[in-house]
Amino acid sequence: MSDSMKEVVETLDPVSQRLLPRNIDTGTLVPLKTTLELRDNLLIGQAYVTRAPTKHTNDVVNVIRAMVGDDQAKNLPHLRRCSKPSDLPPHLKNQFMNESQSGRGAHTGKSQYLYILLGPEDELDYGELVRGLSAIPGIRDDLFVGLIPVPLLAPTSQVQANLWSQQFWQTVYRKNNPLGPHPSNICRTTSVVSRDADIWMTLAHDIARKAHKAGLGEPIGAVIVKRTIPGKAEHHKPDQVKAEDGKMGGEAPNTDSMGNKDSTGSLEPAFGDASDSGSGNDYEKADAAGSDNTNINQIGETIVEQKEKVDIVALAGDARWYRQERTGHTGNPMAHAALRAISMVAQKLVKSEKREPAASAPILEFEAFQDRPLLGDEQVVFDADHPSPDGYLCHELELYMTHEPCTMCAMAILHSRMGKIVFRHRMPLTGGMSSEDRSHDLCGGPDAGCEHGPCGGGHGLGLHWRKELNWSMLGWEWETDKAERLPVDVHLHA
Repeated sequence: MSDSMKEVVETLDPVSQRLLPRNIDTGTLVPLKTTLELRDNLLIGQAYVTRAPTKHTNDVVNVIRAMVGDDQAKNLPHLRRCSKPSDLPPHLKNQFMNESQSGRGAHTGKSQYLYILLGPEDELDYGELVRGLSAIPGIRDDLFVGLIPVPLLAPTSQVQANLWSQQFWQTVYRKNNPLGPHPSNICRTTSVVSRDADIWMTLAHDIARKAHKAGLGEPIGAVIVKRTIPGKAEHHKPDQVKAEDGKMGGEAPNTDSMGNKDSTGSLEPAFGDASDSGSGNDYEKADAAGSDNTNINQIGETIVEQKEKVDIVALAGDARWYRQERTGHTGNPMAHAALRAISMVAQKLVKSEKREPAASAPILEFEAFQDRPLLGDEQVVFDADHPSPDGYLCHELELYMTHEPCTMCAMAILHSRMGKIVFRHRMPLTGGMSSEDRSHDLCGGPDAGCEHGPCGGGHGLGLHWRKELNWSMLGWEWETDKAERLPVDVHLHA
């Protein structure tokens, strides 16, 4: 164990230190890609453009708003609404100025004209557009409506924005990633999580092997930890945490960190509202409250220095074969490692409120939810107090797993409001977190004796970052050649 790793281990809670294996396997965190990041990053569409004297710019914009509404008129927020003739890409400049005599006049040194992007072709009726623009004094006798290719997706870097400005139309980079987590959020969070990720992944592998050896389930393990950052406000379990607008679970704050600020000066704002701003990420907020992850609180003459700490909350191995006698092909789906760990967190919260369930005879002959400790290590963690007993289930906790969780577990992880997930073994056929294409021949197909026939195909679900699900979390794959591999059937739902 390296000296730096020993320093990290010394900061852990006593329960974690007691359970930690002697040798810590090391690995590297690789951020997961979103479904949007893996699709084509350049999608071209056609958009209408016109030119008008500067004083009639607002009149042109009002025509568009009257046609499609104010919100629809703000489509393509990454493209400039207006452009000077001199700022057009060379190919558009040559095209527009040579189309007519008035076009040449618009490109003179003393030109008072602007080119105005009207909107996507499929959202505007050409006849109605011409009639509306013809009604504007000053351009009715010199009406120009052109159709140009434009990028429909926002750029993900300033370099890409500059390139598109030369190829298509003036493009704005808003210092964010419209296709996934903000790059600064990923970089900062990765540096924090990587300090002790090896520890929790080693512990997950250890409990996976023990559960498999005991005959409880497949060699799959899960660890849930709570990271406390000085200066960061804790989100407690308030009365207002309830279903809202048909969304499941409480509206816990999201940490998307989508800072949309336009850093380039220009004549006009972009096609959309340029005043967008993101909420920032957790670590930026923490740094604002106390630099270097410290916070000094003075009580009387006593000064207490708070440091970041990480506590283990739940530890669970797979138990799908517990009391199943290997019947069927899948075992008990409610005893997957991720589900067991989440339920253990919930039980610890109930225990902290001293709301013990009333004793009663079991209703079912067989209890499907194997969420009670079955191994000694699970019991040790289960008996320990929850480090944040007034929290909202798994809100902003971190989940470390040996295998990519299946779709069912992935949705349970999302609904529990988990903040981060790290796993080692990707499950291309059954996993719910990754976004890459599912291979058609991953298992070898019928030629390899697969009774399922052709397997795979299509895109992955990428559930770690899907904003439409009312919650987005950061995800990583832990790559290592140090830890023992824990192979399972490729068709297995982990």
